[in-house]
Parts: sequence; structure tokens; C-alpha cells
Amino acid sequence: MPPNPSHHPIILFDGVCNLCNGWVQFVIKRDPSALFRFASLQSDTAGILLRKHNYEDPPLQSVILLMNGNLYTESTAILHIVCRLRGPIQLMMCFRFVPAFIRNPLYRFIARNRYKWFGKQASCMLPTPETKIRFLD
Repeated sequence: MPPNPSHHPIILFDGVCNLCNGWVQFVIKRDPSALFRFASLQSDTAGILLRKHNYEDPPLQSVILLMNGNLYTESTAILHIVCRLRGPIQLMMCFRFVPAFIRNPLYRFIARNRYKWFGKQASCMLPTPETKIRFLD
């Protein structure tokens, strides 16, 4: 049984996407307190968690954040994540003043082209022994 999302925010990501895997590694490096947990959208764990939120068949084009009983997608998920990280990435928080209907088209454009620009892997990434405890798959 997957852990309760209220204990740790959970980031669901496309496990074969190089950009998404890079984002996960970026978050891990800037999250020294190990707040976030991770699961690929292709995993059974993600399916179980999303069904609990009545979110069936999620698009692989969106990072999804489960936090405090809420589900966030696209640019809103990213903003909720970066505000909990350390470093200059927090400057992105200025975009919270930009409405999602303006932010999300840019997010979707990048998401649609991510395989073309960054490539993809044949299978989901395997976490390192040091980070394995943070992955729910």
C-alpha cells in the first residue's frame, strides 16, 4: 500500500522522459530535508494514488503534485514544488502572480515537445541507492 500523501508531498512524473527525470534529480539536490517523495506516472503506485483523488488516466504531459490532500498539475504543481526548495529556483515564485490560464500554455508547449528536445528512455529511471527510499515504485 502506498504511503499517505499527507505525510510527504509526492511528485508524480513521466518516468521515461529525460526532462522529467532531470527535474526529479534537480528537486532531490535542492531538497536536503528529503521532504518530497517520487513515483513515475507509469507505476501502479501512481495509479492507486490518483484513483484516490478521482483522477483517472492522467496525461503523461503533466507533473502532478499530491500535497496536503490536494492534487496540483502543470505549472501550479511546479510552483508549489519550487517554493519548498532551496536556492535561486525560488525566484520562479514570482510567476504565482501570473494566472494559470497564461502559465499553462507555455507549460503544455514544453511538455508536447519534451521527447523531441530532450529524448526519452526505454524504461523508467532507477534511483540510486542513496535516493531509493524517496521513490514509491
